[in-house]
Amino acid sequence: MSKKILFQGCATAIITPMLENGNVNYDEFGRIIDFQKDNGIDAIIVCGTTGESSTLSDDEHRDVINYCVKKINGDIPVIAGTGSNDTKYAIELSKDAEKLGADGCLVVTPYYNKATQKGLIKHFTAIADSVNIPIILYNVTGRTGVDISVDTYKELSKHQNIIGVKEANSDIVKFARIINSCGEDLTVYSGNDDNAAMAMSIGAKGLISVISNVLPKEFTELTHFCLENEYEKARFLQLKYLDFIDALFCEVNPIPIKQAMEFIGYKAGIGRLPLCEMSESNIAKLKASMEKAQLIVN
Repeated sequence: MSKKILFQGCATAIITPMLENGNVNYDEFGRIIDFQKDNGIDAIIVCGTTGESSTLSDDEHRDVINYCVKKINGDIPVIAGTGSNDTKYAIELSKDAEKLGADGCLVVTPYYNKATQKGLIKHFTAIADSVNIPIILYNVTGRTGVDISVDTYKELSKHQNIIGVKEANSDIVKFARIINSCGEDLTVYSGNDDNAAMAMSIGAKGLISVISNVLPKEFTELTHFCLENEYEKARFLQLKYLDFIDALFCEVNPIPIKQAMEFIGYKAGIGRLPLCEMSESNIAKLKASMEKAQLIVN
């Protein structure tokens, strides 16, 4: 079957900047979106994990999607995070995202209640049946405690609206097995900044990235080098920023990336509780990695 590919290359899982009072900072959000567009990013993921979707109210979730869609104005795809461990609620969010003009939805595996593989198929199928825009599955076992099996991917790839997966793990062999099993019926994206070039070398079509909040140009270039089979250039960028990537995950995402955005001049704010400010020792580690990468000057 012929399926729409939402993007190839790099999509930023964009942060949601916050004011000191905890409200969404829309003025700064607009600046950050402009920074992404001006540096050639291929797509934006809004209200994902990095966007703190888990602590946005229903109204905020919709308002942030709406703002992003209008600000992007059709220039690049906007993919809205609409996952939940409640299938009914995920359907509602996905329908709302479609009405607001999102180009697709990113739907995470149900967390906490830990569905079986049969349950995952029913869950994702019900969501995909409810909308007329593409769905990208989001598999992040470290956060959800659930892993989508290759056989489950194969079954889900038969659905016309399920077009891709963000596979956020370090098991490159699994990437290969998904690609080998599903072929063109499922576009695979790496969800880990540290293995983008490796995943793309065996057939992934891009990266859904945290680091590209700070480095949209560089990680768009990295992924495009891979798409053009210029792996020596991609390898250089992958290795150049490896220490920075490690530092971005010294505390739970998105705490460090919001601090990194502060370092380069954006008012990202602190994550909502239970997320909080970084420890001083980890701030120093993050700053040192950015100085090494020549992103900030000491």
